Amino acid sequence: MNRALPAVRLRVPTHEDAFTWHRTFADPDVMEFHGGRAAELSVYEELTARQRRHDAELGFCLWTMVDGADRVIGFTGAQPWERDWGPTGEIEIGWRLGREHWGKGYATAAAHQTLERVRATGVRDVVAMVDARNTRSTAVTRRLGMRLAETFTIPASRREGHCYRLTL
Repeated sequence: MNRALPAVRLRVPTHEDAFTWHRTFADPDVMEFHGGRAAELSVYEELTARQRRHDAELGFCLWTMVDGADRVIGFTGAQPWERDWGPTGEIEIGWRLGREHWGKGYATAAAHQTLERVRATGVRDVVAMVDARNTRSTAVTRRLGMRLAETFTIPASRREGHCYRLTL
């Protein structure tokens, strides 16, 4: 059964979004597959600043995700994979939502918008790096038509990570 996806809007993150992301992502459930605990506010301040630069230079970034009531509910978007392991140099798409917004289709709706925007910039292929235990994110990759391409050991956690790929 296919359900209608919810209304979601993507916008370039503001400095104020760093505070909202910090509060939203302080939930241990949200951070289970992202290091297990909340990051310091300064991490989100740097992240939002970097995303503004990515948008200006590349035409895409991790955008702030806003629901139909104009509430910030997380982020989704794309950025270069800059770690020295995994798909180095490739464009990664990703998403993170506040716990109360899980299971409602927001990540899928926003990821579809991300793919359209990234494709418009001329990017031909994207990857999604997902902790192998993260069944919710794996389901989003499937809804996007991505395929499992590689398996990695995530250095920080020593857990298995999956690299999904999609040609745009």
